[in-house]
Amino acid sequence: MLRVPGPYDDLVDHLVRSSPLSASEAERVVAEVLSYFAEPVQDYVRRRHAELRNRGWHNDRIFAALGPELATRRVSPPALSARQLRRLVYG
Repeated sequence: MLRVPGPYDDLVDHLVRSSPLSASEAERVVAEVLSYFAEPVQDYVRRRHAELRNRGWHNDRIFAALGPELATRRVSPPALSARQLRRLVYG
């Protein structure tokens, strides 16, 4: 089957050359990383809230941690208050 070149072929090639990953494994890694960074803010906040609640964290601690986490994302959203974060989680 003929493979259509993609926009991240250079990254896939680099991973294949510099790691023990096969081409198909490298393609899956690149796709997973891209989908992680494409996750909408609301989905990220809800997912992280659920993860931290499962670790036993309380909301005050969670919302205090989420703001700085969002600021470190590659494409960070504007600063969100604890109230705005709560609204993303609970509506």
